[in-house]
Amino acid sequence: MNEKHTITCLVENHFGVLARVSGLISARAFNIDSLTVSATEDPSVSLMTIVVDADALKLEQVKRQLGRLVDVIEVRELREGEYVNRELLLARLNAPDGARDKMEELARRSGAKLFPAHGGAVILEATGTTRDLDALVGELRAYGLTNLARTGRVALPR
Repeated sequence: MNEKHTITCLVENHFGVLARVSGLISARAFNIDSLTVSATEDPSVSLMTIVVDADALKLEQVKRQLGRLVDVIEVRELREGEYVNRELLLARLNAPDGARDKMEELARRSGAKLFPAHGGAVILEATGTTRDLDALVGELRAYGLTNLARTGRVALPR
């Protein structure tokens, strides 16, 4: 049975590394749920956080193959409870006057921020785990959600 797995790859910060890593994963017919590339404390090294939907056997094959790529320094699977992860969400909401108080309460409860936008709309900014943000999106649909953008997961081992 397939399940979502979080893999991190420390890679040399070179042209084409992202294409090689994502190409290797997609060539194995895995769906990449999210892929983020971020700076590290060393400007010559980047951290890729990849969330894939795969069975355990195929996941092990992909991890080994990723480790063989020239620009990949380290591949690590992060297991549930062994890491801290966050994602950023931006959502544009219609904000009729009667709904603003409810939106502000929702933002306060979820630790989000609200920003004014054109046409009387608001933009909500929230960070949290994928599960938390999925639940928040469910709540936001009742408030006239018109646009949604989410980053992929970023994660660090504990």
